[in-house]
Amino acid sequence: MNEPILARSTLNLALPAITTSTVLFLARIWNANGAEHSIGNAALMTVLAAGSGAAGAFLARAGDGPLAAAAFAISGGLALTGVAGYADGLSLPLLLWALATVIAYCFAARLWRADRLATLTHQRQTATRREEHGHVERVEALRAGAQIEVARSGAAYAEALAQALTARAALPGFDPAQLTRAGLPELPATEITKEY
Repeated sequence: MNEPILARSTLNLALPAITTSTVLFLARIWNANGAEHSIGNAALMTVLAAGSGAAGAFLARAGDGPLAAAAFAISGGLALTGVAGYADGLSLPLLLWALATVIAYCFAARLWRADRLATLTHQRQTATRREEHGHVERVEALRAGAQIEVARSGAAYAEALAQALTARAALPGFDPAQLTRAGLPELPATEITKEY
């Protein structure tokens, strides 16, 4: 049951490095196919990166955080692609790749922390609700048990009273009127006392 969660978290941990590595790899392929020292290609990447950054700023002002973050990430990726495609050596693209990977992990760590806090909050709320429901169930079980005991004891008392009345009515010389004259409450007429 934990395997999909583990696979998803492993993919999440590797995703920033995979993304920046893919951008570097594609930029180096583009470099080998004619982008090296190409002013037109560098200008294209500069315009695209600036446009994406401007879109991110506009979205941030509009209050759409996730889309603004995506636009800024695309802007950074385009800038990395432009530099890696234009540069003739591999040292500058690798340096930018390392920097971009670190920045990507910094942003991802914030998201992971927020996600973890949300998960912990949900787990705590779920545990609290379970404890409250468990407490209510225990109280109701105790109340039902008490009601059952009261009913059992009442039934046992009624049965004992019925047996006592039957036994007393079966005694020779039993006179219910004598009990009434003595000041005791009158016993209800039962079938056995009606026979006498």
